[in-house]
Amino acid sequence: MLYPKNPLAQTVIQLCKAKNIQHIVISPGSRNAPLTIGFTNDPFFTCYSIVDERCAGFFALGIAQQIERPVALVCTSGSALLNYYPAIAEAFYSDIPLVVLSADRPRYLIGIGDGQTINQKDVYANHILNSANLKLNFENAPKNSNETEPAIIRSIENKLERMLGVKQELDDENETKINTALNKAISLNGPVHINIPFEEPLYETTDKLTVEPKVIEFETKKKKIDDFFIQECYDDWNTYSKKMILVGANQPNKVDQHILDELAKDNSVIVFTETTSNIHNKQFFNSIDKMIAPLTDEGFQALQPDILVTFGGLIVSKKIKGFLRKFQPKHHWHIDKKNANDTFFCLDKHIEATPNQFFNALLPRLTHFVKSDYKPFCNDIKLLRDEKHQEYLEQVPFSDFKVFDTVLKVLPEQTILQLGNSSAVRYAQLFDLKKTIQVFCNRGTSGIDGSTSTAIGCAKVHKKQTVFITGDLSFFYDSNALWNNYIPNHFRIILINNQGGGIFRILPGHKNTKKFDTYFETTHNLTAKQLCKMYEFEYDVAANERQLKTQLKTFFEESNQPKLLEIFTPRTLNDDVLLDYFKFIK
Repeated sequence: MLYPKNPLAQTVIQLCKAKNIQHIVISPGSRNAPLTIGFTNDPFFTCYSIVDERCAGFFALGIAQQIERPVALVCTSGSALLNYYPAIAEAFYSDIPLVVLSADRPRYLIGIGDGQTINQKDVYANHILNSANLKLNFENAPKNSNETEPAIIRSIENKLERMLGVKQELDDENETKINTALNKAISLNGPVHINIPFEEPLYETTDKLTVEPKVIEFETKKKKIDDFFIQECYDDWNTYSKKMILVGANQPNKVDQHILDELAKDNSVIVFTETTSNIHNKQFFNSIDKMIAPLTDEGFQALQPDILVTFGGLIVSKKIKGFLRKFQPKHHWHIDKKNANDTFFCLDKHIEATPNQFFNALLPRLTHFVKSDYKPFCNDIKLLRDEKHQEYLEQVPFSDFKVFDTVLKVLPEQTILQLGNSSAVRYAQLFDLKKTIQVFCNRGTSGIDGSTSTAIGCAKVHKKQTVFITGDLSFFYDSNALWNNYIPNHFRIILINNQGGGIFRILPGHKNTKKFDTYFETTHNLTAKQLCKMYEFEYDVAANERQLKTQLKTFFEESNQPKLLEIFTPRTLNDDVLLDYFKFIK
């Protein structure tokens, strides 16, 4: 097998292998050649070549999101690694493990005006779990550097002994740094950065490994929940008659079904879920905005919980955040092994556990349910809202709202659904989904910049069909995502093109002015047709309800190409339809 001759590259690659990091996303460059040579010549690794580093970062994030193990990113020096930053930030806030392996120039070439060189050390400082800045064993420093050495080490023997000692120390230090970074990515589920300086020559190879780095295993200590703490939670739980559980973004199949079933039996407990929560029970409330948007202050007071329990990632609904900040619970408990966001400004318990650990400790202690009309009250609201929702659908014109209803109803069972940010994820919140559909969205930073790339990364490692629903600004922003040789034929894009950033028409602002159209809504006349031709996607189009239903009949069938369905909706009507919806269901 062919290896890079560079010992530092060998060390990084061997430790990635030891930690079972198999997926390697490489962006072409020269300074990273030792890493590229090593990864691509070892059959243990599955390597991908993505030119655009921003797309590469989100493509890797989509893979890591699905396999729930670290994925490595490899890039050259200079601005290349800066283009990973949006994906790194998303991974940081969404607890997704990524490993950035950035090639760098030697230290003595930094800050002197050498080409393709920036200050790469700690470049992701505010959004990274660990930054490992490796050191070279020997640097080709300027010739006069020896003049500063003490006379005692100038003799050949002393200098050689010193160099060997320093080499071993640096090897040990580098190996420890690499192990630490990789262990944190694995154990804490988040991004890490390993910055690796390489001397030229960069392309030399060998058929034998010259290093055998030490592998440092990380300890996985299962933290038991303190019995006194659980008793304290039990006392409160048994005291109050209004408990609300609010679930944010959550990986599918992470919460034991018997826990969900037990919570569903309790009339003093209501469970609010979002589309991205990926938990299901007929007794839960899955369209938060539909439920609470029309409530008066009197209704909000009746809904105000005594205890709020949250788990999962960030919450999409602004309405639930506004409600719980104004009508705060007496207690807010957040369940998470790592973070506890005080989203509603009243957090009093951070339960450092998984939801399974906490509820499996709490629920067996409950010998009876607290008498309450809390859930029946919410059930009455839900019945009314569902009835009005259906009534509105029967009279609504063709629009974004109508499109989401039509599309979500016909999604095949077992689909992996990726949602774009802004309007797409918010519309999806208003409709029921089949419980076999798994839903994902980049809600860590809620950016539009890499949604398509993430969806393609997800599709690459899944045998199930992946469907990506996106708006036009998000799609065109990330159109380089289609410059990708790994898009499977079962990948589908549903592009809702309303000729601009439709969400800004819903938000407060002076719409229908030239400045609004240009600087907020960003109106345009772009279409995906030529992009599909260039990137070999099958292209379909719909501009009314009849065309849409016709296209959807065959859109999800097997094909020899990935497919994109572009749906054109009326730009100036969509916002009125949505705003009128909330008035109507009131």
